Amino acid sequence: MLRILAFVLIFALPAHADSVRLGDRSYRIDLPPRAEGAPVILALHGGGGGADQFARNSGLSIPANRQGYAVIYPEGTGRAATWNAGYCCGAARRQQVDDLAFLDAVIVDATARFGLNPARIYMTGMSNGAMMAEAYAASRPGRLRAVAGVAGTMDTGRFTPSSGVPLLHIHGTEDGMVPYGGGRGESSVTRVPFASVASVEAAFLAPFPGLARSERLIDRSADGMRVIERNHLDASGRTQVRIQTVEGGGHAWPGSRRAPRQGGSRDIAANTEILRFFAEHP
Repeated sequence: MLRILAFVLIFALPAHADSVRLGDRSYRIDLPPRAEGAPVILALHGGGGGADQFARNSGLSIPANRQGYAVIYPEGTGRAATWNAGYCCGAARRQQVDDLAFLDAVIVDATARFGLNPARIYMTGMSNGAMMAEAYAASRPGRLRAVAGVAGTMDTGRFTPSSGVPLLHIHGTEDGMVPYGGGRGESSVTRVPFASVASVEAAFLAPFPGLARSERLIDRSADGMRVIERNHLDASGRTQVRIQTVEGGGHAWPGSRRAPRQGGSRDIAANTEILRFFAEHP
């Protein structure tokens, strides 16, 4: 029994994990068995989180490493680590930290240091991390193959994509931190009016003229929540913008171990949906 347990634990962990200092900041990287030329996912923690915390709570590295991705977890700034994503959040916003430049530096350092593929960079994030990931995509559209935001909306008043970058956005309609329809969150520490999911969708759709729209219902009835998936497809049938609305869902990373306590859904798993979307944009 102990031998079986040890086998399970070994294969449930990333193949190789490192913590890397970069000036006065740092990032964690979880490498797949074959790191040379591997595509890269940058995963940004939420406000008050951290690199190790997000790696542990999201569980993203295990399936991503299995599919050959290296996963990088950059660290925000401040005692309660945050990102300067425009209208949010914390000390990073107040001190006007240049997190766009920091993420640029992480990509350059990690791809060179570990021999990763600089032409296949993806980004995702939770809450404040989602805001930052989408802001980065809007500011550096040629740098990313695709971006995925969960439970956090980009500051559409400050950031607008100048060219097309594929977007997946996952958000619950009962999110009390970052409201689905926009405005101030009842349980949010940051008292600013957040952008709506619809405004983020419109911003990322703008550079893609003539997309066809379709919808489907994901209803597995595991937790009584329904997920509506809205796809905007180009002429070749590839989804350029995908919105997954979790009806009744809260401020959570769907499918994670903490999701049920945060009002999250188990009808979909964010990791599965993010990797599926990224695979559509190789």
